[in-house]
Amino acid sequence: MSLLVLLLTAASVRGQKAPARFNGQAAYNLTQQYLNAAPKRFVGSPGHARAEAFIKDQFKPEIAKGHFETDSFSASTPAGLMDMRNFIVRYPGKKDGIIVLASHYETNYPLRDINFVGANDGACTTAFLIEMGNYLRTHPPQGYSVWLVFDDGEEAIQSWSDSDSLYGTRHLAAKWSQDGTLKKIKAFLLADMIGDKDLNIDRDENSTPWLLDLLKQAAKNTGNSSYVFKNETAVQDDHLPFKQRGVPVLDIIDIDYGPHTFSLPDGYHHTAFDTIDKISAHSLQIAGDLFLEMIRLIDQRG
Repeated sequence: MSLLVLLLTAASVRGQKAPARFNGQAAYNLTQQYLNAAPKRFVGSPGHARAEAFIKDQFKPEIAKGHFETDSFSASTPAGLMDMRNFIVRYPGKKDGIIVLASHYETNYPLRDINFVGANDGACTTAFLIEMGNYLRTHPPQGYSVWLVFDDGEEAIQSWSDSDSLYGTRHLAAKWSQDGTLKKIKAFLLADMIGDKDLNIDRDENSTPWLLDLLKQAAKNTGNSSYVFKNETAVQDDHLPFKQRGVPVLDIIDIDYGPHTFSLPDGYHHTAFDTIDKISAHSLQIAGDLFLEMIRLIDQRG
């Protein structure tokens, strides 16, 4: 009898599916495909249009269901009026409320004349959100709805200032404030520069304290505590327009990217050295595990 119980238990275990996981290797592969399609994606360029086409091509099922929105707007910049677009992809959940996952998808405009492709700064996080969409398509949210936001115009057009940066998220935060969406957002989670091979996600002082605490818990729960909070920063990033309107925000970012030398004082950030060989599928896997655990913990929090 005991042997029969053991055999039945073993068969039951074999029959169970392994827990679904984010696919870091797939996100890395998508990064390469995105870079092949649109290596230079500064606003107004042919590459920018190719980047938009690439993103939309990944979400044909959501477009067919009416769960994909193109948010077009004109931004007043130091280079004049520029047309920009945010893309919002919605995965309906079972609870009333929204968790937003966001990333910018364009490259730095002032660096348009050098070979800057932004593998870590924009490309890998765009691919990351696309792969997150692939996950959510087959594993729909069981708690709050999850919305993916591919935002435009994060980078300055001339030089960083409150008025010359964050064009897409400033527009979207204002729009959602007016139409009532903003008050439904339980958390705005931003992905930026998370592909760094030497990953260590910063403790960002511009993020909401309880979400920082939750990220620390998520890292512990997923066995990734060694990859978070080595450094403290206060990053000016796409989460700020939402923070300024009272939304809980978290910037998941590793701003310390590459060795700091005399010729590269900021490491690889905003240089032609920000290429795909500097990022890894492993780091994207860690980020995916953290984001999914954050969604679970926010759902659990109520």
